[in-house]
Amino acid sequence: MTPTVRYELVARCPHTRARLGRLHTPHGPVDTPAFMPVGTRGAVRLVGFEDLEALGYRLVLSNTYHLALRPGSALIRDLGGLHRFSSWSGAILTDSGGFQAMSLSKMARMDDHAVTFRSHLDGSPVELTPERAMRIQAELGVDVSMVLDHCAPFPCTRELAEDAVRRTTLWAQRSLEARAPGQAAFGIVQGGVHPDLRERSATEITSLPFEGFAIGGVSVGEPTELQRPVVAHTAPLLPEDKPRYLMGVGHPQDILHAVACGVDLFDCVLPTRMARHHCLYTLRGRVNALNARWERHDGPFDPDSAFPMTARYSAAYLRHLFKAGEELGARIASLHNLAFYGRLMAEIRQAIAQGTWPNLVERYRNA
Repeated sequence: MTPTVRYELVARCPHTRARLGRLHTPHGPVDTPAFMPVGTRGAVRLVGFEDLEALGYRLVLSNTYHLALRPGSALIRDLGGLHRFSSWSGAILTDSGGFQAMSLSKMARMDDHAVTFRSHLDGSPVELTPERAMRIQAELGVDVSMVLDHCAPFPCTRELAEDAVRRTTLWAQRSLEARAPGQAAFGIVQGGVHPDLRERSATEITSLPFEGFAIGGVSVGEPTELQRPVVAHTAPLLPEDKPRYLMGVGHPQDILHAVACGVDLFDCVLPTRMARHHCLYTLRGRVNALNARWERHDGPFDPDSAFPMTARYSAAYLRHLFKAGEELGARIASLHNLAFYGRLMAEIRQAIAQGTWPNLVERYRNA
């Protein structure tokens, strides 16, 4: 059977390990490297899918755990799947709930069989097995399903990181056995900050017939000086003929570093979360819209980071909206940040294709 998701390598960067590619999905191709806006509950905060389409996005991320609790995957299935339910025409990748097992650890218990949660909504018990995670994602009808993994926090003991590798492999095998016909799935490499555990996990996970592979267990509290060596060490261990996804990493400089290591896909809440906290990304660095310097600034925060969808709104007006508590301020800032990230990824792809990577790095040196 022809895979429903496949990766096409288009070009390589002459200066780095960066790759220009295309991810073919049932809902159309996605040019890579690509950034996925995070729509945890089937919606990107304050932004409509028509906005994402206008900004050029073709792939978003949603979350299995949250959608399973509300409104429920069976309801979404009965209403035609997550694409029709949300009216999104592009591709969807869903996280499996492994990250929630870590972030909600005070309400969760984990063993080799499953993760048992207390729902953050009403406290009721929820059991999530690798099989159930795959079944939920099949009911959602998404393009890429992530396997349930054991995401160890930082800091943690080596013993816990090693156990996370073992359990992640066990669950990956069970996930493959449980997936529905035609259901595309990505495996996840764990191992914490330990190079040998990363190598072991990569060997075990890449031996399995997944459509793509992810680097998990980063951006979980570790400092940049520990995160980047993990990415640099792990990315080349993943197959060149499959997409490589770095989970949860989204600072522009971290994206540039990971792309240079050979990573293709990214997701992060930063663009919209920072926007709700009145912070905007520009080529001059991140700016605080509440700063007094913008009170009378009748123009953009940065003329080199002005975008058609939001350029009509001045820095002074946006500051006023935030000061007045108007939700429009957070929406404008969210659209701005998503436009910034969209341009970043487009310029990354262009730099790989044209061999101008050093110029790109210089352009974004302050971002």
